[in-house]
Amino acid sequence: MNDETSGDVPESEDSQNIESHGEKMEAEIARLEKELQYSAAETANVRQRAARDKSEALKFDASSLSRKMLPLLGSLDKAISNFDESSSEAFLDGVKMTLEGMKTALGSEGVVHIEAVGSQFDPTCMEAIATVSAPEGVEPGSVVEVVEEGYLLHERVLRAARVIVAEASGDESTN
Repeated sequence: MNDETSGDVPESEDSQNIESHGEKMEAEIARLEKELQYSAAETANVRQRAARDKSEALKFDASSLSRKMLPLLGSLDKAISNFDESSSEAFLDGVKMTLEGMKTALGSEGVVHIEAVGSQFDPTCMEAIATVSAPEGVEPGSVVEVVEEGYLLHERVLRAARVIVAEASGDESTN
């Protein structure tokens, strides 16, 4: 009988240990599920915040340039409203100063003028709209005239320079 009773006691303790261990596991699972929910919610919040910040950044991206350009627009408005024939030289000087201010403002934002006249035609930043026979002393493939200025924004073409390119005369022999 002792064997039976001694066998029953460990079995009862084992079942209590298993129940206790099961309860601990369930509690740990509940805690981990709650933690997972918090993490998922935080991830969703971070994504929403990042999307909102990106949208705001894109929306107000031009604000720095705009603040620099507004005084220049005001200067041009003032120059036009005060224009009279007797002050045409002062008007021209004012417009030149405003133009330089605009170039400076654009330059501070990374906008750079493409120097084309006299350089070799570069199809990555220039658009040839016409060709002419190469004038005396000008190499074929050189830009002889700029029809529309081109600009780069941080080394990326913002607007290609529209140019006229010198080409070899038809009577020259090729090597």
